[in-house]
Amino acid sequence: MKMTSKFSEEDIEKFYDAEDEIYRSFWDEKGSLHWGYFGTKKETYLDASSNLTNIIAKKARINSYSNVLDVGCGNGAVDIYLAKKFGCKIIGIDLSGVRISNALKNLENEPIKIKDKTRFKKASATNLPFKDEEFSHIFIQATIYHVHDKIKALKEIYRVLKDGGIFVIDDLTKPKKEISRESQKYVYDRLLYNTDFSFESYKETLKDLGFTIHYSEDISHHLKRSYEELIKILKEKIKERTSFEEKYKKLIISYEFMIKAVDKKELGWGLFLCKK
Repeated sequence: MKMTSKFSEEDIEKFYDAEDEIYRSFWDEKGSLHWGYFGTKKETYLDASSNLTNIIAKKARINSYSNVLDVGCGNGAVDIYLAKKFGCKIIGIDLSGVRISNALKNLENEPIKIKDKTRFKKASATNLPFKDEEFSHIFIQATIYHVHDKIKALKEIYRVLKDGGIFVIDDLTKPKKEISRESQKYVYDRLLYNTDFSFESYKETLKDLGFTIHYSEDISHHLKRSYEELIKILKEKIKERTSFEEKYKKLIISYEFMIKAVDKKELGWGLFLCKK
């Protein structure tokens, strides 16, 4: 099953190069821009975002002997965190030159031992610049849904992962084949993506490519909660009368449609842990 989109890698690169500053202004100034896994009603968005990273790292059993690839590393905050907490070697790749530049700047402020363990490189998931079976772990947060040829990217991930290596990924899914016009406009088109993967077909595709599924969870309700919390943050930011005020108002509208799309089963989010 080959999945295509009308959006190219160049479109995705331009989108994140242009929007990164806006997202960092209210998601996380350090650049950790992914959704969260909530355990309690009192947790903030940033708490939940950190929770997800820790859950993934724990399930993947990342340790000081691990050689990790992060596909879609963004501003590198998660990679630096993993190198610090677990002592692993890690390389992050991303299409966005702006985000790779930010990641390298963030790394400049770290101790030598962290710099020695952490690298960043501009690269595409569909053409990974690494040798076969180079990594013990591959770690992907909210990235593959953007890729225009998802099967090719997943095959590349399989290629560079060692036999017995761990691949852990969270990604957007499409529970229904037919979606409303508003979800198409405010969710799929706004985020420059399309996918044929439902939660179940994602698992089947991973199996077909040779992975063994060790854990999977439909975490769509956490996606909804993430956007509910982000809307609260945006409303507080608007009170500050910043230069992004109008864009914040537009994002609130879009995020409300994201929540509706989850409720209508037109948007989902899945977590998968696999072994090669």
